[in-house]
Amino acid sequence: MSDWERQSEWIFGTTVKVVAGDGKSVGSEIDAVTLGVSDRMRITRWDPPHAVEVLHLGRVVRGTGVFAVRGSRFVWSESLDVPFFYPLVKPLFVLMLRRSLRRFARFAEEYR
Repeated sequence: MSDWERQSEWIFGTTVKVVAGDGKSVGSEIDAVTLGVSDRMRITRWDPPHAVEVLHLGRVVRGTGVFAVRGSRFVWSESLDVPFFYPLVKPLFVLMLRRSLRRFARFAEEYR
């Protein structure tokens, strides 16, 4: 879930790069570009293999996010300040998220 550079294999339309730090510690920053929109994040909690928490720092995407493993479940949670146009793109966002989670299930099963 936190192999940042490989997230493009399962998060639809997204490429991710570590832009500050090592990407594996609090304070590191990553930039996820989804369909041309940059989402810069700072890692605020690093507790592998249980959880990674981030603070979204961008102009469009702001708020917090969590990837967590609870038992045998993967939980992806976001608390975002959404832009005014979000209601227009919400159906596409939900579709992309569902597709990404299905892809993540296959990715996790085959991960090496």
